Amino acid sequence: MSDRRYDFTEIEKKWQQKWKQADLFRTEDSTDKPKFYGLDFFPYPSGAGLSVGHCRNYIPTDVACRYRRMKGYNVLHPMGWDAFGLPAENEAINKKSHPKKTVPEYVATYKRQMDLVGIGYDWAREINSSHPDYYKWTQWIFLLLYKRGLAYRSLAPANWCPTCATVLANEEVADGRCWRCDNYIEKKDLPQWFFKITAYADRLIDDLNTIDWPESIKAMQRNLIGRSEGADVVFKSEQGDEIVVYTTRPDTLWGATFMVLAPEHPLVDKLAADDKKEEIEAYRKQAQRQSAIERQSTDKEKTGVFTGAYAINPVNEEKIPIWIADYIMMGYGTGAIMAVPAHDERDFAFARKFGIKITPVIRHPEAPADYTLDESEGWGGYTFHPEYGDMINSGEFTGSIGSNGCAKKKVTGWLAQTGKGKGAVNYKLRDWLISRQRYWGAPIPIIHCPKCGEVPVPEEALPVVLPDVEQYQPSASGESPLANIAEYVNVLCPLCGASAKRETDTMGGFACSSWYFLRYVSPHLDTAAFDKDLAAYWLPVDLYVGGAEHAVMHLLYARFWTKVLYDEGLIPFVEPFAKLMNQGMVLINTPHRTMEPTDDDPEDVDDEDRDLIPLFPEEIDNYPADKVIWKSVKMSKSKRNVITPDAMAEQFGADSLRTYELFSAPFEDAIHWQEKGMTGAHRFLGRVWRLVNDWLDRYDATWQSKVAVEADADPKAKALRRKTHQTIAKVSADIEEFAFNTAVAALMELVNEMNAFSASDSSGTAAMSEAVENLILILSPIAPHIADELWAMLARPGKEAFTLLENWPAHDPEVAKADEVEIVVQVLGKIRDKITIAADADEKTMEQLALASEKVKADLAGKTVRKVIVVKGKLVNIVAN
Repeated sequence: MSDRRYDFTEIEKKWQQKWKQADLFRTEDSTDKPKFYGLDFFPYPSGAGLSVGHCRNYIPTDVACRYRRMKGYNVLHPMGWDAFGLPAENEAINKKSHPKKTVPEYVATYKRQMDLVGIGYDWAREINSSHPDYYKWTQWIFLLLYKRGLAYRSLAPANWCPTCATVLANEEVADGRCWRCDNYIEKKDLPQWFFKITAYADRLIDDLNTIDWPESIKAMQRNLIGRSEGADVVFKSEQGDEIVVYTTRPDTLWGATFMVLAPEHPLVDKLAADDKKEEIEAYRKQAQRQSAIERQSTDKEKTGVFTGAYAINPVNEEKIPIWIADYIMMGYGTGAIMAVPAHDERDFAFARKFGIKITPVIRHPEAPADYTLDESEGWGGYTFHPEYGDMINSGEFTGSIGSNGCAKKKVTGWLAQTGKGKGAVNYKLRDWLISRQRYWGAPIPIIHCPKCGEVPVPEEALPVVLPDVEQYQPSASGESPLANIAEYVNVLCPLCGASAKRETDTMGGFACSSWYFLRYVSPHLDTAAFDKDLAAYWLPVDLYVGGAEHAVMHLLYARFWTKVLYDEGLIPFVEPFAKLMNQGMVLINTPHRTMEPTDDDPEDVDDEDRDLIPLFPEEIDNYPADKVIWKSVKMSKSKRNVITPDAMAEQFGADSLRTYELFSAPFEDAIHWQEKGMTGAHRFLGRVWRLVNDWLDRYDATWQSKVAVEADADPKAKALRRKTHQTIAKVSADIEEFAFNTAVAALMELVNEMNAFSASDSSGTAAMSEAVENLILILSPIAPHIADELWAMLARPGKEAFTLLENWPAHDPEVAKADEVEIVVQVLGKIRDKITIAADADEKTMEQLALASEKVKADLAGKTVRKVIVVKGKLVNIVAN
C-alpha cells in the first residue's frame, strides 16, 4: 500500500507550470481535424475578482473543451475582457481611481484565478475591448453600419439627475431615482446615436428556429421583438386631429369606449382643456420618473388624467373620452391606444376605477347558449376576456365568426376599403440606443462639420483614440467629459478641410461585446477586424456558455451585428452561436435581519414579510440570535457572502472545486453552496488517489493483450470490465449533454467497483489495469491536475506527457452489455415482482418467466389473463380479471 499523501497544493502548482511551459492550450489554425469552438461570455473585470459562482460556467466549458480535444478535435477556447463601459467606469469612480489603472489590475486577478482553477485558455488569443487595437475595429464596424444606413443620430430623452447634474444610464435608475443621491430623475432631450436593429426584426425572430438555444431564451427574444399583426385605425379628435391607433384586435373596435394617449404624446398639449393642463403636466413629470418596466407592470394600480377632449370612434361614430396614462408608451405603436375594457385586463381595471363605460363585443366561445351578458361580472367571466369568440354588439359585423382570426381579417379588409385604416405589422423592439455621455468607452468615429454635416472618420485614421485624461467623471452639462477637451474635439473636416468638431459620445459596452467572438480567430491582425478565412473555419461558435441575464441585450445585439456582417459579405453564417447553455446560479445561506418596523406597517405584518437586509459578519454577534433569518441568496459582493476560488483551492484543491461544482446539481439548476460538498468532492479524489497508488506496483501496461482471456476465465474480472466500459460510455454521453453531475456520479460508482474488486480474491490484473488507465483518462477533463499526476505515475510505454494529448477512451458495446438485467413485473399496472433474467431474453421468454413468478401467481389466483404487454429488457405488464 502506497503511503504517498495526496498533496493537492504541490500537484496543482506543478502541473499548471508544466502546462504553461508546454504551451499546452495553444490552438493551431492549420489542421485537417474537425473544429470545436467553445466560448464563455467574456467578463468585465471587477475589483472583487472571481467567486465560485463565476466558476459555474468556466469549469463546465473547460470540461467540454478538454473532452473535445481528447476526441480529436481542433479546439479553440479563448478568453478576453469586456473592459470598456459603465461597470468598469463606475468601479473606478467608487475606488477614486482611473479605469486605465483599475482594469489592468483586475484583469491580472481574473487571469490568475482562472489559471488557479485549471481553465485551459489559449492566452495567446487574449483580447481587451479597451485597447486601441481592439476598439479600432469596433469603430470600423460602426462605420460599416453607418454606411449601410443602420447608424443614425436623433434627439432622444436621456435620464437627467438635476441634483448630481449628470446624465445617467438606464442601469443607474431605479424606481425613478438616481442611484447616487436617491433623488428623482428627469427626462432631458439630447442628440443620441442609434443602431437600426428594427430593420432586422423579422430575421432576428425567424432565425431563432435555426439554433440550439434554451426555449426560454428564444421566448424572451421573441417577446422583446414583439412582432404582431393587426391594423392601423384612424380616429379623429373633435377638433379634427387625426390620431392613428395600432391594434392587434380590430374586431373589438365597437367595444372601444375610451382612448388613452402616452403622457409624452405630441397631441396632448393641443387637446388638453385649460382646466386640465396643470394636472396633466404634474402627471407627465411623475410618469417620466418611472422606467418602462414600472410603467407597464400589470400589477401596478392604474392611474391617469382625463384631458377634457374627445375622439370619434370611426366604426360607430360614438364620442369617446381621451385620457393620458403612464402604461401607454410612445416607444410602442403610435403612443395611442383604443381602450376596450371588456376584452383587455388593463383597460378593464382602468375603466372600473374611473367609471368608464364597458361594452362587450365578443361572445365568450364557451358561454351557454342562453347566457345573458352581465356587465357587473368580474374579469375572467363569460362576459369578459374571450380570445376569439363571435362578434356581438358590432353593427353589421354582429355574428361574424371569430375562430382562426376570421372576424379580425374581415374587419381589417373593411377598414382598408372604407379608408378608415389598413393592415399593419408592429414590433415592440426599439432601435438600439448606443450613445453614452461617458468617458470610458469606444469613441464614436464621426466628425460634425458645419458645411458637410456628419462626416465619418476615414478608415485610415482609425482608431479614434480615447484621450488619456485624469478627470474623466461625468460632466454637469449632460455632455460627455470628452466635450471639454479642446485638442480632442477641434479637428478639420476630412472632406472640405474646414474647422469641425469631433463627436464626443462614446459607445456603450454592448457594442464591444457584439463582435468579440470574431476577433479571437485572428486577435493580432492589424489589417482587418478578423481574418475572413479563419472566421469561415471557426465560426459559428459551437458552444456558448453564460448567464441567462444577457438574453435580451448582448445575445440579441450580437445576432444583429452578425447578420449585418453577413449581408456585407464578410462572413458565411447568419447566427454567431450555434448552441447556447445557461448555467444555474450559486446560492449561499446568508444571515439577514428584517427592516425596522414603521408607523405605516399593517398591524398584522409578520417580521418575515418585511424586506430582509443582509447581516454582515461583524454584525451577527450583536444581533439577537432569534431574530436572525437565514436565507439562500445569490453570492454578491454587496452581501459580503462571496466564496472565492482562492479560498477553496487553498483548503481543498482546485480539482475538488471543479468536481463539486460539476457534481452538486444539473448544469442549468442553482447550486446551494455547502462546504460539506467540497469535503465530499475532496474525499472522492482522495479515494481515487489511494486506489491508483495502491495498484501501481501491479499495473500491467500490456493488459490489452490479456484482458479478454482473463475476463472469460474470471467472472469478477468480466464484471469489472463491463463496469469500466459502461462508465466510459456514460461519461462520454453525459459530457456531450452537459450532464456533468451524472458523469461524476458514474465515476464514483466505478471507483467503488474498483475498490471492491481490489479487495476481492480475484487475480484479474489486466482488468484492473484497464480500469485504472481508463479511470484516469475519463476523469482528466473534470480533475485535470490529479489526472496528469496519476498518469505520470503509470509505467506505460509511449504515453503522452499530458492526458489532454491522449485519445479519449472508446467503449466496446459488447463488453459493456450486461449478461443479466432486472425487469419489473406488473399486474394491472401495479408492481408485483422484480426478477433477474438473461439480458438477451426474447419477449416470449420474458412472458413465461413473469407468469412463473410465485408472487405473480398468488396475485393472479382466480383471475383470467386477458393480455400480456412486454417491453423487452424492461418490464412485463399482465392484464387480468
